[in-house]
Amino acid sequence: MSTQSRTRNTHLLARFEPARFGLAPLTVAITAAMAALAPAYASEPESTEEPMEVMLVTADFRGLAVEKIPSSVTVIDAQKIEDEGAQHFEDILGTVANFNWSGGTSRPRYFQIRGVGEQEDYKGAPNSSVGYIIDDIDLSGLGMVSSMYDLQQVEVLRGPQGTRYGANALAGLIYLKSNDPTEQFEHGGQLSLGSDNLRTFAGFSSGPMVDSGELLYRVAVEHHGQDGFRDNAFLGRSDTNERDELSFRSKLRWYAGDNTQVDFTLMHADFDNGYDAWTLDNNGFDTLTDMPGIDAQRTTGVGLKIAHDGFKYAELTSLTSFGGTAHHHGYDGDWANPDYWASRVCESYDDDWNVIGAEPCEYDYTWDKRGDRATVSQEFRLASNDDGRIFAGSTDWLVGLYGMQLDEDNNLQSFYNGWSDEKLRSEYSARNLALFGQLDSDLGNALNLSVGLRLERRESDYRDDAGDNFDPSENMWGGHIALGKQLSDNHNLYGRIARGYKAGGFNMSLPTEFADKKEFSAETLYNYEVGLKSAFLDGNFDTNVALFFMDRKDQQVSASQQDPLKPQRFILFTENAGSSTNYGAELDANWYATDNLHFYGSLGYLVAEYGDYSYQDKYGALVDLSGRELAHAPNWTWALGATWRMDAGFFANVNANGKSEFYYSDSNDSVSDDYSVLNARAGYEADSWSVYLWGRNLLDERYGVRGFYFGNEPDNGWADKQYIRFGDPRMVGVTLDIRL
Repeated sequence: MSTQSRTRNTHLLARFEPARFGLAPLTVAITAAMAALAPAYASEPESTEEPMEVMLVTADFRGLAVEKIPSSVTVIDAQKIEDEGAQHFEDILGTVANFNWSGGTSRPRYFQIRGVGEQEDYKGAPNSSVGYIIDDIDLSGLGMVSSMYDLQQVEVLRGPQGTRYGANALAGLIYLKSNDPTEQFEHGGQLSLGSDNLRTFAGFSSGPMVDSGELLYRVAVEHHGQDGFRDNAFLGRSDTNERDELSFRSKLRWYAGDNTQVDFTLMHADFDNGYDAWTLDNNGFDTLTDMPGIDAQRTTGVGLKIAHDGFKYAELTSLTSFGGTAHHHGYDGDWANPDYWASRVCESYDDDWNVIGAEPCEYDYTWDKRGDRATVSQEFRLASNDDGRIFAGSTDWLVGLYGMQLDEDNNLQSFYNGWSDEKLRSEYSARNLALFGQLDSDLGNALNLSVGLRLERRESDYRDDAGDNFDPSENMWGGHIALGKQLSDNHNLYGRIARGYKAGGFNMSLPTEFADKKEFSAETLYNYEVGLKSAFLDGNFDTNVALFFMDRKDQQVSASQQDPLKPQRFILFTENAGSSTNYGAELDANWYATDNLHFYGSLGYLVAEYGDYSYQDKYGALVDLSGRELAHAPNWTWALGATWRMDAGFFANVNANGKSEFYYSDSNDSVSDDYSVLNARAGYEADSWSVYLWGRNLLDERYGVRGFYFGNEPDNGWADKQYIRFGDPRMVGVTLDIRL
């Protein structure tokens, strides 16, 4: 572990009181806090070694250690983010078992956990299956603004989080936690330069604002830019797919009294990216568009957390958050230019669509969507302290109330051959009110029981200028029952049953022949899971293993059909499949072979299949998907890595990850290839500065992250064809990091 990282972990542990929660240490690193944990384990002999780092799952109600959570959780800490040189959340996605993403945007915005999640959202009523939260600010469905700079950790919770997060976490949750303010001054800066005209500038500052130490601050800012790996031959430009990304975070921590802590968070992100990622010939990186697209998101988030533990029997926590986002996504839908199409020969038709001859092609199509979203939420939690435990002191309790208001306005328009093809202005609002509670009981004999329940009421309103009006409301519930058994000091076994839910909704702007698909029902998911979390070799080797079975009821499926008479137009809708089942396994492992050598890895196995689902294609033929695998649900995901540090300061990291093939869509049988990506980073780390050489996708693997199967070439009679968007090719660079 580098000097700067060791110092940072020491500050984090200084604010943590493990004896209060009765937590066991996680053997993720042999460093810094065994001595601090000793009071919680008086029966163990006092260690003469350096204390061990404790990794907490901050997305949990009580901030439990990861090996004590009765659920499948992956935590990626600051040291691993630093070792792998991750700049954006996209850079670490491959390290998480049974996790995938849909590459229809410039940065990952839509995620799938265990095969469950959205692949796109082209029209107006957001309804996420995977929660995405940054410092308690809910950005579900808006995950592209996720810089890794100055992060404490990333947490991925698999399976329904119905008790804690409700309707937005049917499949699971992604939680990003940035570093907190420190009691000592810390400052740093970072510069990266690389291929594809990459340039990244970042810096942070942290410390006390007053001599008493009662008010602390932290500020971090990063600007990242690169050309985007595309050469537009028609425009003679290499930046039509560029990334221009600004991220800013600030935190204030006020110790308002002996029993009250106030944390204020402000974040701002301005991602002004291009979007020119598709080609007609699937070459991947040489485009021909005359109207390159845009993928921009400007988000401002504010969070206020107040924790008060001055009551006799309980602690009160208030979480207030606001998120405001303006997003803009548009693209050149014909993927070429007027000169290109005029050089091709197309059939001509009369008014009844009879072929009457041939002529130069005329095809020019653009699509553009702008939206504004505002989300306000308030949560109150009352949790028992040591004196407030019930049932003879064996049971901790927690009750809470949650309210959320989401408003989103969208303006969608598209143009075909110079004429307005579609315009839609819409207004959407949703109000959620939830009551939740949880009991955590020590049953004796090293048995622990956790029971949680959440009742949620959702009301929504939708209006658009096409005449659609919807105002559905529904009551939903979710929760969990989990039983943990500490088999020994080093082995924790658990079983968990969880019920998750996702609200129903509606489909706007459907033609009359789709009138029966105007609305769709809520989806429920039952997750059955057993797991074993273990430590071996005196804590130098640890594993987390989970087996799961997921039963989805009234599964919501995103479907699309290309209009055979107007091929540039797609009919998009969501409907309910009868059911589907997902089952599989996950493994996370860490091995500290020596003080200087660390190996780590993950492995995911997944089978996700429709039970009973069929639909009609654009020609009216019935397509039966019963028994077929779900989209973006590869059978295998894997990752391996190794970090080596010399006492003299030299450092090296090598890591690789990959996926087996998977279906790109639920509306066709387009399939990806399996792939693996190799990354490396090496350098020298001194006390106050570090320098690294790095490379991503070193073998220049050509891998697909999103695919479509439809007709987009009029000179070929609009025949269906597979089109693929590829991930980033090889990239190399250098990074200089300074810490004071």
